[in-house]
Amino acid sequence: MTSPGRPRIAALDIVRGFALCGILLANIQPIANVGNIVVQRSPTTGEAWMGLLVEQRFFPIFSLLFGIGFSLLLNSAADRAARPRLLLLRRLLVLLAVGLVHHVLLWQGDILTVYAIVGLLVLLPSTWLPRWAVAGLAAALIPTSLIVAGGFFSLVPGLFLLGSALTRYGVIDRIERSTRVPAVLGLVLAAGAAPVLWWQAGLQTGDPSNSDFSLSFAVAGLLLAGVYVCALLVLLRTPLRPGMQAVFAPLGRMALTNYLTATILVLAVGHVLGGPPDSWSLTTVFLIAGSILTTQWLWSTLWLRRYSQGPLEWLWRWATWAHRPPLRRTS
Repeated sequence: MTSPGRPRIAALDIVRGFALCGILLANIQPIANVGNIVVQRSPTTGEAWMGLLVEQRFFPIFSLLFGIGFSLLLNSAADRAARPRLLLLRRLLVLLAVGLVHHVLLWQGDILTVYAIVGLLVLLPSTWLPRWAVAGLAAALIPTSLIVAGGFFSLVPGLFLLGSALTRYGVIDRIERSTRVPAVLGLVLAAGAAPVLWWQAGLQTGDPSNSDFSLSFAVAGLLLAGVYVCALLVLLRTPLRPGMQAVFAPLGRMALTNYLTATILVLAVGHVLGGPPDSWSLTTVFLIAGSILTTQWLWSTLWLRRYSQGPLEWLWRWATWAHRPPLRRTS
C-alpha cells in the first residue's frame, strides 16, 4: 500500500522489490505444480539450502510492509477524507476480491486473500487503538503464534500490527537516517538465527509435518527475514544505493502487478517445459526466476517512466479513493 499525497519512501520500495524476488524464487515450483501429485522425497543439497535461506524467508517481510503501508495510507486518508476508515475498508474488500479470483482461477497458494481477511479483522479495528496497545499486541501475538501454531500464516496478524506500530511511532519516517541501528539489530538477529537454522537443518530430512520442524522453520524464517531487511538498510547507506534502487525499486513499486502476473508467467513456463515441476533442477528454477524477474523489471522500468504507478496499483487506488486518479506522469 502507498499513500497518495506524500513522498514515497525509497527504502520501502527497494525492500519490497527484494522480497518480491525471493517470493517468486520460492513459489515457482509450488505454482507450476498445480494439479500434480507432490512426490515426497529427501531434499537435494540445493533444495536444502533453499529451505534454509529462501523458502518462507520473504513472506514475513511482505507482511510487515503491508502493515506499514496500511498505516501510511491511514495517515494520508485522515488528512484528505472525511471517513478514512471507510476508504481503507474499500481497499481491503477490493484486495479480497482480487485475491479470491487469483485463488480460484490461478493458484490456491494465493496470499492476498489472507492479507485482506486479516486486514479486515485485525488491522482495521486496530486503528481505534492507541499506538502503545498496537505495539503491545504485536509483541504478544508474534511469539504466541509461534508457540501455539508454529506456522507462517499465524504470524500475519502480529506482523501486520508490528508494521503499523513502527509507522505510528515514526520509525518508518526515520528508516534511512541510521546505519548503526540496522547494523546492530541485524547482528543480533543473525546471532539468533544461526542456532535456529542449525536446528532446522538437523530436522530437514525428517517428517516435514513434525511440529519441531514447523517451529524451527517459522522462527528461522522470521529471524532471517529481519537479517535481510537490516542488511538492505545498511547497504542503502553505501555507494551501492543507486544500483539497488535501479534494480529493486521498479519491481517494488509495481509489486501487486508483478505478483499476480508472475503466476501467469510461471504457469505458462510450466506448460512449455512439461513434466512434473518437482523434478526440475535448482538451475532450472533459478533460470525461470531470472527470466521472469528480468522481464518484469524491464516492463516495470519502462512503464514507470511514463506512468506514476503500475496498472493494477492504479486500479486499486481508483477503487480505494472512489475517483479516478491521474496515471500519466507529470513533468
